[in-house]
Amino acid sequence: MSDQYNAFEMSPVPVPGPDAVAPEPFRGIYGMPMFVTIPTRDLAESVDFWTRGLGFFELFGIPGRLVHLRRWAFQDVLLVSAASVPEQAPAASVSFACVLNQVDAVAEACRAVDPDSVDGPRDTPWNTRDVEVITPEKARVVFTAGKPLDPDSAEARYLAAGGITAPASGGGRFNERHA
Repeated sequence: MSDQYNAFEMSPVPVPGPDAVAPEPFRGIYGMPMFVTIPTRDLAESVDFWTRGLGFFELFGIPGRLVHLRRWAFQDVLLVSAASVPEQAPAASVSFACVLNQVDAVAEACRAVDPDSVDGPRDTPWNTRDVEVITPEKARVVFTAGKPLDPDSAEARYLAAGGITAPASGGGRFNERHA
């Protein structure tokens, strides 16, 4: 017996695919199971970048002190006023799920706000398409979208080497060993 269970009904992330539709921004109030706090010297500049470039919206704010941003459910960011921010982006990053058709759109929108803020998009060996963005406050933000898995692809072989098998490659239900 395993203490793990399929809880995809809790996730706003749709099944990967070229026709996947992003959920609407979530405006409800809930106890946040996780959030990111980003210090900024300029709340207005940061809010502008996160909303126009990354597609977040302002859920609420305390003028001059804090702005709570959100995208999908469970994608919460608190921008807080700070006297200083790092000169370089840290090695750590925060990743937000998106759908495939949003990766290029996020890259283009961020480039329109700050042409030097974007690295990518690029495909990964673990079957995602990612774009990395450095925000005005030097946060390293990755937008990542799962791609449909071709059971005969290099990505499927890479995942299989780690014990994650695609349905058509003899592994039964996808990721059965881990569920």
